[in-house]
Amino acid sequence: MDALRQRAVDLAFALAWTLVRRLPESVVTWLFNRVAAFVVRRNGRGVQQLRSNLAVVRPSAEPAELDALTAAGMRSYLRYWQEAFRLPEWDDERIVGRVRTVNEKLLRDAHEVGRGVICALPHLANYDHAGAWAGRTGMPVSTVAERLRPESLFDRFVAYRKKLGMEVLALTGSDDHVFGVLAERLRAGGFVCLVADRDLSERGVPVDFFGRKTRMPAGPAALSVRTGAPLIPATLHYDGPDLVITFHETIERGGPAAMTQRCADAFAEGIAAHPQDWHMLQRIFVD
Repeated sequence: MDALRQRAVDLAFALAWTLVRRLPESVVTWLFNRVAAFVVRRNGRGVQQLRSNLAVVRPSAEPAELDALTAAGMRSYLRYWQEAFRLPEWDDERIVGRVRTVNEKLLRDAHEVGRGVICALPHLANYDHAGAWAGRTGMPVSTVAERLRPESLFDRFVAYRKKLGMEVLALTGSDDHVFGVLAERLRAGGFVCLVADRDLSERGVPVDFFGRKTRMPAGPAALSVRTGAPLIPATLHYDGPDLVITFHETIERGGPAAMTQRCADAFAEGIAAHPQDWHMLQRIFVD
């Protein structure tokens, strides 16, 4: 049964990648907003967890406010998928033209030094669009991806991100090889982007996040310590049709624990400003 379910999921994604890009954008937006509303009404495990996480971000929110924020969060999450199915058809002008940045000079100045740059970011808005923008503006991205089941679905996502111009390394049970490859890219002056607000290894660094305890991946900080490449946290949000990328202060000193905490602080700043765009439907807080 599990194999049949995996096959059905893979076929559903294949169908979506074929059909969604062929429909008018206004029709797709209407459809995905309806799906988001339906999912919120069903109030399944993912929606309940999203509401729980948002309640940590906005602890003073009244129930009605939290319900509205959860609904907005699900619409934002479905927008990510809508764009994922259509991004491969966007031309370079649209990919770049729909991005606005804050503090971009921090990123460009660090990259020009030639030591490589690491960008750590949370599950905010559309990080695939951000990666495509970076490549088309002179900074091709190397990143990692969690292995999915079935393997064919994972292959589809790798092919999708490669089409956007990113180098994708598979995150497996042992990430030593991946760490080594990323270190090589950085020593060659490359640009490594890692989504880093959820620990998948159970070996993450304990951090304080919105006054609660969680664990975040040590990879970005460890790579910075190993290679000397600066670490720049980034947060994203939607503003109308645009994606806004905010680069936070560069982190260049400290051990992995302190550097990861500073990343968490930057993530919290961006998420607090735009909580509806935080697509965290999994449990991350230790308590």
